[in-house]
Amino acid sequence: MRDEKISDFLSRLADRVPAPGGGATAALHAAQAAALLGMVARYTTGENYAEHAAVIERITGETDELRSSALRLAEDDAAAFTAVTEAYKLPKDTDEAKAARSAAIAEALVGAGKVPAEVVAVARRAIGVAEELLPIGNRNVVSDIAAATEAARAAATTARVNIEINLGGIKDERVRAELAAEAAGVDEVAARAERVTAAVREEIAK
Repeated sequence: MRDEKISDFLSRLADRVPAPGGGATAALHAAQAAALLGMVARYTTGENYAEHAAVIERITGETDELRSSALRLAEDDAAAFTAVTEAYKLPKDTDEAKAARSAAIAEALVGAGKVPAEVVAVARRAIGVAEELLPIGNRNVVSDIAAATEAARAAATTARVNIEINLGGIKDERVRAELAAEAAGVDEVAARAERVTAAVREEIAK
């Protein structure tokens, strides 16, 4: 997926195929957020920003790491969802086959739920970076901090839906509780994103 042309990916996304779907797009939202924050960090260098050099260097490295992680998650999500569809295709003509199919579906749904939970975590970290960059970043690209934050918010809220749709089929109570808690935390992530965007909008309206 990472080497695919954007137009080719969008064609596959629009096609009647199980994957890629919403989960992959959530991860790509997160990747775009990280990339935008990396761009802002790279514009926040030189003599005028010398006092923040160490922070900016760390942020640059972190955003590159987040971008790579998000791209991996986009690919992982497509693979996880494919595993779910394959599990549903398993035979169910005997009691033993039904039991095996049910177990395979439950296991695949765990994988399909864990990937978007990781996307939420990446989005949360991206918003944390945006909060850190906002007061020190190059003001010429401050709007890109808001753009990154909105992309991270979209990643988190989209991933939440993909967590929730898998919860019902997960039999492991501990895993289900962990995933439900991750989904519940998205409201706080979105609220933090809203505050960053509001601050940027207020600044550029002056």
